[in-house]
Amino acid sequence: MSVAFRRESDDEHKEPEFEWPIPVGANLVTPRGLRLLGEEVARLETAIAAETGDDARKKLQRRLRYLHTRQATAEVQAPPGDNVVGIGSRVRYALNGAERAVTIVGHDEADPAAGHIAFTAPLGRALMGAEAGDMVAFQGRDDAIEILAAAADPEVMA
Repeated sequence: MSVAFRRESDDEHKEPEFEWPIPVGANLVTPRGLRLLGEEVARLETAIAAETGDDARKKLQRRLRYLHTRQATAEVQAPPGDNVVGIGSRVRYALNGAERAVTIVGHDEADPAAGHIAFTAPLGRALMGAEAGDMVAFQGRDDAIEILAAAADPEVMA
């Protein structure tokens, strides 16, 4: 039989398993974000100790390596000034006539459904550094967003 039709093992045809990608740029976090990283590390270490399957353990260990890197490079941010948008700010703004509110957080603690957006997200980048009363450019419009208020969010800065 030709070598072309012979299969040595299934392992030869598996897709490579890559590490979790580390986001580009500084790893800016809130105090809550650093705490969440620590809690996730502890949870994964417990899960790895209890896991009996090699493949599942390798996946957990890959995630743990990512979190250890993020924990080691985390730069906890000081509370932002009043009425200035920064990491840890709760921002009220008007977009297309609708009033909304979000909290600006680090990459790993972002949860848009809960109103926590990353400072690296398009909306987060647009809001960063703005002050109450400013009109901010977003999605190609120079006056798309009006900043109504900004203050440190005690939930994420504690």
